[in-house]
Amino acid sequence: MSPEYLKKLLDDVKDGATTVDEAVECLRQLPYQDVDCAQVDHHRELRQGMPEMIFGEGKSVEQIVRIMSAMASKGSNILVTRISAEKSREVVQAFPAANCHEEARCLTLQQHPPEPQGRGTILVVSAGTSDIPVAAEALLTARFLGNETSHVYDVGVAGIHRLLARREQLEAATVIIVVAGMEGALPSVVGGMVNKPVIAVPTSIGYGASFGGIAALLGMLNSCAAGVTVVNIDNGFGAACAANLINRV
Repeated sequence: MSPEYLKKLLDDVKDGATTVDEAVECLRQLPYQDVDCAQVDHHRELRQGMPEMIFGEGKSVEQIVRIMSAMASKGSNILVTRISAEKSREVVQAFPAANCHEEARCLTLQQHPPEPQGRGTILVVSAGTSDIPVAAEALLTARFLGNETSHVYDVGVAGIHRLLARREQLEAATVIIVVAGMEGALPSVVGGMVNKPVIAVPTSIGYGASFGGIAALLGMLNSCAAGVTVVNIDNGFGAACAANLINRV
């Protein structure tokens, strides 16, 4: 349930457009709603400033639609992460106003403009083009949560001059999310260049000895640059949520 929805409900009661009993009925499903396959946390946006978001991987189309229906009825904007293009197309049949974001592997349903949250810009940086899906998830999530964003792609350490050419953009950001696979060196480089939080996202991109992103994860955890924080492998969503909290007014 968004703050806007709750404010409108209270205003309607105040103005006599909604009765107290009708308002109580609307609030009956707080703090959560049992939809059989899930316990939908309608109170999360009021509590944390971020609505509950749906992890699409492993869920059927029917389950996603059921959860979205419960959230949409409370006026929430909806983000579904890790959803295939095929599933997205099926969900859009149930929610024609929804938008597919194939590069980010996400789907969104925006019922109201997101309330601006940030005091500055969240910059998403990817080491390689192969890391873009994870970077795009982070970028979309940050925008969904009401942040100003920008991005720089394919500036990995194999051609460090490409990163140095973007120094002005790095310095202008409030929070920087750095996404990298292989050996995961880029966050350390960025962390040594700027005086702001750097959130490192290891990706599962790389040859055999990268062990599905574990090499990048360990490299980032052992960063010699101060102020670098690390999230889980391929977790662009989690990085964006953390950046949103750091960037919040």
